[in-house]
Amino acid sequence: MPYYVYKIRPGITDLVKPLEKIAEFEKFKEAKSFVRDKRVGEDGGEPVTYKIIFAETSLEAEERLQGRREPSVVREWEK
Repeated sequence: MPYYVYKIRPGITDLVKPLEKIAEFEKFKEAKSFVRDKRVGEDGGEPVTYKIIFAETSLEAEERLQGRREPSVVREWEK
């Protein structure tokens, strides 16, 4: 399964994020160095997030990135 790299810009709402697939890699190390280079090259004008996601297809990757995670339950002893 490949690693997909997405560029995420802030959207109008938090429900839908504008995703842009910018690369696909077979190895995590390659994806990680690519994203590091992209972050260094940013001018800082627009807040942009880069995400690496491991998925079967690009459609599955986008679904995972758009999905909401349930907040973890904090136990009494973890407070």
